[in-house]
Amino acid sequence: MGKIYVVGIGPGGKETRTLEMLKAIKESDVIVAYTTYARLIQDLTDGKEVITAKMKEEVFRAKVAIEKALQGHTVAVVSSGDPQVYGMAGLIFDMACKNNINVEIQIIPGITAANAVAAKLGSPLSMDFAVISLSDLLIPSEEILNRVRKAAEGDFVIVLYNPINKPLLLEAMRIIKEVKGTDVPVGIVKSAYREDEEIMIATLSTWEKFLNKINMITTIIVGNSKSYICNNKIITPRGYERRYDLHVIDSNS
Repeated sequence: MGKIYVVGIGPGGKETRTLEMLKAIKESDVIVAYTTYARLIQDLTDGKEVITAKMKEEVFRAKVAIEKALQGHTVAVVSSGDPQVYGMAGLIFDMACKNNINVEIQIIPGITAANAVAAKLGSPLSMDFAVISLSDLLIPSEEILNRVRKAAEGDFVIVLYNPINKPLLLEAMRIIKEVKGTDVPVGIVKSAYREDEEIMIATLSTWEKFLNKINMITTIIVGNSKSYICNNKIITPRGYERRYDLHVIDSNS
């Protein structure tokens, strides 16, 4: 029996790959990936069998990976970001369990979109945050919006993945603005760490001017009540200002 690596390749740029990810791809003789992800790592896949699939074919990818492992292959199932965060990890484990297959499965973590995007925006995730997917392909929109409201009421920094459904995005942001007010910072990053990267910073009252730029590979971060914008970066204080005086630097020295 073979083995399955469920690999997170990070946001897509070579500079954000991990050594563990590179090792797993090197050891694998079969690569299973969404077409775009296969393209992002094509410099690593020469001489390997590469099986690609379109969006909404996750079950096919999981099935093929398990079957190939049962045939004795070492298989890398590729996810962007981290495979545990809206990636292939859960599906692979779930399908193996439901079919009573005890194949070896190893997760290779990667930099998820929340962390990649936050690094581009400044430090918006320095306090408690909630990550919510706006994809309603598998989860009802009412359930998603309920989670959005609860996260806003809890004053979490909110990270929104998969904002492709524009009406759902608009309603989610309306709820957040209703709860948080209009001045909270909003960071929007499209194609983080890829060639066509775009970074946009706004507030809950002005973010819609970027609506036409938002697509499936965009991630949105909405700050909490303490978040603010300085030098075109979003800062969410950790709380040090509650116990310490941070006005300690003499800029004339």
